[in-house]
Amino acid sequence: MNRSWLNKNIFAMGLTSFFSDFGHEMATAILPVFLVSLGGSAALLGLIEGIADASISFMKLVSGWYSDFIGKRKPFAVIGYFLTAVGVGSFALASSWIHILISRVVAWLGRGTREPARDALLVDSTGPKYYGRVFGFHRGMDTLGAVVGPALAFFLIKFISLRSIFLVALIPSILAFLTISFFVKERSKVNNNRTQLVGSVKLLPSKFRLFLIAVGIFGLGNFADSLFILRATQLLTPVKGAIMAASLAILLYLLHNIFYAGFSFPIGALADKFGKKLLLSFGYFLTGIASLGFIFNTKSSIYLGLFFLLAGIAIAITDALERTVAADLLPESLRGTGYGTLATVNGVGDFASSAIVGYLWSAISPLFGFGYGALMTILGAFLLFSFRI
Repeated sequence: MNRSWLNKNIFAMGLTSFFSDFGHEMATAILPVFLVSLGGSAALLGLIEGIADASISFMKLVSGWYSDFIGKRKPFAVIGYFLTAVGVGSFALASSWIHILISRVVAWLGRGTREPARDALLVDSTGPKYYGRVFGFHRGMDTLGAVVGPALAFFLIKFISLRSIFLVALIPSILAFLTISFFVKERSKVNNNRTQLVGSVKLLPSKFRLFLIAVGIFGLGNFADSLFILRATQLLTPVKGAIMAASLAILLYLLHNIFYAGFSFPIGALADKFGKKLLLSFGYFLTGIASLGFIFNTKSSIYLGLFFLLAGIAIAITDALERTVAADLLPESLRGTGYGTLATVNGVGDFASSAIVGYLWSAISPLFGFGYGALMTILGAFLLFSFRI
């Protein structure tokens, strides 16, 4: 494997994401059962995830544009990882769903602040022919943390309280903040974009805007993974008991993240050689198929595991390749703005999808909730495939 693309910056940002997702996904794995212990429901979980995503949508756009405007990326990434650590640790203090919402919003504000600048930093640190590998490696490291975190939660849930697990999750979150602070170096560059926010958005290439339409339609059905965890917990509880069902749901989510991590780099490498748009369209379609699997009241761990597995492969494709396609479509002077806009479109979609799926699930049935998610993601797949970008 050619390692000329794997420089110190790329590795340090990968390590940062490993630590951050270690803590974040450890907290996410136990969040549904923690919310239920406080009297929550599927609709409430969907609302919390949706509000958290919506609250940061504009933040992503502003932070991305401002990193272009001042010509600096790293400060936004550092602040973002710090806020994420604060949000993860504060789950341990929650005594109601309102507290969980506040903690989730703080963590997601950190994500909104850091993501566009960090993605631009990744692109700034490598060459165009390596974009797929760089984003594949980064998502792989990110998801390796997402494997270790739930695995540790699965082990600890039998021995310590849920609140204590949130405190353990704070440790790798702090390590993420320290890693990016001390080991990532931003190269000096001349800033050629002093355009105001609205003007910068207007300057985004037409093909990139077309790409955003497909991303937005897909996002309207791409709900939070925590709803998968809650669905598995509810299905397994009558036959396994509450504690065992919660443990198995975490284990299934771990399986999801193992396949997410395992496929991230190979998908990125394939994208450098073959059609990025075609692979991304397939990832969108696979997300819809995974959603369809959860409409049935099947209490088999093997059956549920199959669709967690498919969802893991799907997110490996979509997470890496959305950023890779964007990198090909964006000029250097607008990368922060472009990634901020992409993240904003995703954030609005995440808000709507999680809230709608959670509402339809609670108000009507899981068939309508997960069926809606499948419909929108598959529609996004066909739109992307048909667009000439």
